[in-house]
Amino acid sequence: MNMTRRKFLKDTAALVGGLVIGFHLPARGRAYAAGMEAAYPPDAFIHIAPDDQITIVVNKSEMGQGVYTSLPMLINEELEADWDRISVVSAPVAAVYNHTHMPMQLTGGSSSVSSSWDQMRQVGAAARVLLIRAAAEKWGIPEKECHVENGQVIHAKSGRKAGYGSLAEAASKLPLPGKVELKQPADFKLIGKATRRLDTPAKTDGSAVFGLDVYLPGMLTVLIARSPVFGGKVKRYNADEARRQRGVHGIYQVPTGIAVAADGFWTAKTARDLLQIEWDEGEGARLSTPEMFAEYLELAKKPGLIARHDGDAVQGLKAAHKTVSAEYEVPYLAHAAMEPLNVVVDLKPGHCSIWTGTQAQTMDRAAAARVAGLKPEQVEIHTTFLGGGFGRRANPRSDFVTEAVQVAVAVGKPVKVVWTREDDMQGGNYRPMWADHIEAGIDGDGKPVAWKHTIVGQSIVEGTPFSAFMVHAGIDATSVEGAATIPYLIPNIEVGLHSPKNEVPVQWWRSVGHSHTAFVVETMMDELARLAGRDPVAYRLDFLPADSRYRGVLKLASEKSGWGKLPAGHAHGIAVHQSFDSYVAHVAEVSLEDGRIRVHRVVSAVDCGMVVNPDGVRQQIESAIVYGLSAALHGEITLDKGRVVQSNFNDYPPLRFSEMPKVDVHIVESGMPPSGIGEPGTPPIAPAVANAVFALTGKRLRRMPFGQESLA
Repeated sequence: MNMTRRKFLKDTAALVGGLVIGFHLPARGRAYAAGMEAAYPPDAFIHIAPDDQITIVVNKSEMGQGVYTSLPMLINEELEADWDRISVVSAPVAAVYNHTHMPMQLTGGSSSVSSSWDQMRQVGAAARVLLIRAAAEKWGIPEKECHVENGQVIHAKSGRKAGYGSLAEAASKLPLPGKVELKQPADFKLIGKATRRLDTPAKTDGSAVFGLDVYLPGMLTVLIARSPVFGGKVKRYNADEARRQRGVHGIYQVPTGIAVAADGFWTAKTARDLLQIEWDEGEGARLSTPEMFAEYLELAKKPGLIARHDGDAVQGLKAAHKTVSAEYEVPYLAHAAMEPLNVVVDLKPGHCSIWTGTQAQTMDRAAAARVAGLKPEQVEIHTTFLGGGFGRRANPRSDFVTEAVQVAVAVGKPVKVVWTREDDMQGGNYRPMWADHIEAGIDGDGKPVAWKHTIVGQSIVEGTPFSAFMVHAGIDATSVEGAATIPYLIPNIEVGLHSPKNEVPVQWWRSVGHSHTAFVVETMMDELARLAGRDPVAYRLDFLPADSRYRGVLKLASEKSGWGKLPAGHAHGIAVHQSFDSYVAHVAEVSLEDGRIRVHRVVSAVDCGMVVNPDGVRQQIESAIVYGLSAALHGEITLDKGRVVQSNFNDYPPLRFSEMPKVDVHIVESGMPPSGIGEPGTPPIAPAVANAVFALTGKRLRRMPFGQESLA
């Protein structure tokens, strides 16, 4: 242990300089780390320099969601350092930095704050105890007479003060404290307060380092010509003209296609465009979107694997006073992050260094090691800022990192593999397309009595390391989340699933399965309310459990929106959904302008437990609304003979400034532990808009994007 600790001190000092105080993870984190290839002991989160500068090592990836602020806030609530002296670095890959809920370093599932809530506060509290203990021993006084404030240990009786930097070395030599008492919420000074983001200055002045900003001596830029059809392979190619281009250093066949290595991006791209490649397109060439939806919709009419079975939905429908049946179509969606994928690899004998924006460090390191023929501990991953992730940079197959290391093996020099926007859009991993068939019925009093929902779409996790605990009896939990967990008090519910397979690679996308199930469930619930002649808000409230947290956000959103009080030509729609343990309700105000949907205002209510940074919560809800509206109004990836039709933001447009609604976010006060916030705002926005369109026009929208529908 002493040798390992010395190695840790040496390595982390090289990382940020100064002295180190380390603290044990909580028991749950240690349990998950057990048996992992721990390069360091669990002592890794706070670095205190002699000049009182404090560096927090954050084990989550910063992709705009604010973890470089919220996680240091958790530590500093207990540590009480000077916030202006705190900076952040990304963690290296080691078991000590694993997610507290799983044996890997991963950022996803809107779990960064919830999984770190206890862990980071304990880290800060342990640091505080050690610093006080060091000061008390130095001054020869009882520890209980000291307290901390703004980066200093203070002895009020004598007026003595000592900055953390002057105590760090002595504190680091003390035995780690046992169980440390944490503050009660009533005593919080930082948690719950709007706090400026620590990464804003670097992103403002241009000093923030994203993957595309990394340059190494002798590095070549590489672009890859990949098959235009998923699953296709190179049959033969001619690279003579490409090789003649000035600045081209080499052309290599790699498993994913033909790689062009050159002095810079444009040289590599120009040369790639000159390649003559004949592809063996394989079975993927048979895929076209209209035929796929037709097949899916037929499949949706047949019984699937049962994900939920309450009562007897078939008999319930037969006995219902009124019924409604509907089919839904939701397309493939690209992640469309602002920063396309990129990876820098420096492969040397016995060591590999990688710079990239990744959400899945442990998986990527293991994949890189396999390709390079190294042990995982011989691979070093430097996590840069991510210019957006939305799940794409947490690929279970580590596709973009694996490919980059394959290129480095072939080239034999440091390489930066860059995907163009078109590469990313047409050759990425997508949110699955879905087809749903749903039948529901009400009794004579308007009460919902039967609900039969069949879902058709590819499994995201089958065949990945996550399948062992996310696929049960053939059912991918991510395919039915939000549908199998419908909260309404309906006596007869059946939810079934079909998971067809094809060559299109699929992956989680912001809010995962909830991104489509919320649309289906909440528009159908709205339809039942109208069928019963009831107000959609009151109807939902009548059939939610009395203690349900859904009720609080429904009431708050409808109240703050002035529900139903609008000028002529405008209408409200509401939707509520729970995902990642958070509850969100949106009220959308819409009108039609030249037959097109115009969303004027969205009023949101969110219950995400105890809030760390209210500004961060509002930013994430606003962001999720933009992302969800982009998909609802415009987003679709379609296939024609296996080829993706869309290529860039011209034909896969995000929401424009001129389309952005006014957004009001209201946070429910809660004493519950924090839950997810990065994704939960996305699912309810599409159904809220669709329900508003119905209120305005009487037309039900059951296919996304809504721009496909004629509303004039």
